[in-house]
Amino acid sequence: MIGGRPAEPRCGNRASLPARAIPPDHNAVFAPFPRFIPTLPASPANRVRIIGGAWRRRLIRFPSADGLHPTPDRVRETLFNWLGQDLTGKRCLDLYAGSGALTLEAASRGASLAVAVDASRSAIVALRENCVLLGATAVHARVGDAKAFITGERREFDVIFLDPPFREDPWPWLLPACAERLAADGFIYAEAAHALLPPPGFETWRRDKAGQVHYHLFVRARTEPD
Repeated sequence: MIGGRPAEPRCGNRASLPARAIPPDHNAVFAPFPRFIPTLPASPANRVRIIGGAWRRRLIRFPSADGLHPTPDRVRETLFNWLGQDLTGKRCLDLYAGSGALTLEAASRGASLAVAVDASRSAIVALRENCVLLGATAVHARVGDAKAFITGERREFDVIFLDPPFREDPWPWLLPACAERLAADGFIYAEAAHALLPPPGFETWRRDKAGQVHYHLFVRARTEPD
């Protein structure tokens, strides 16, 4: 049990299995996944390269899915520069995991836990395959609704990544809910099609724009000493 929840299977805990097989315990917890992962598209449009850490330059593939837009390389590079590159021992949550690029960038940089949640079953199946290929044992990937997950979660995280589909507008409830699950010195990363304001009690520590993508790093507001 972890934080009152059943322990989630780790993506890389069956390294000796054929790369395309899903271990039986995954089928039990995440039924009704098929026993074997469907072939992922080979198109360059469906793959991204990890840009830092232990798996730097490794390619990951992901399926085509409505609303899935992996964070661009330039944005990921800037984000992890803001975070200091080394995430050793950090607990991370990627609440709209999509391709899994942010989850795997965090695990590549030493995160001790990287929880990936996405409503797309095919995206999570693909992320688990990438985890097996990389040996990413710190990644816990699960299919789920973002709001249901964050409101039911009791663990705290050092970094929370938020990159919902641009057609959605979850920010009024999403940012306050994530603030409740953030460690005292943690960061909330938010990516949107428009500029965002921080949730109550937080401030914008970094922000930038790349094309149509606005990205932000929020931290708890500093209080001035009396």
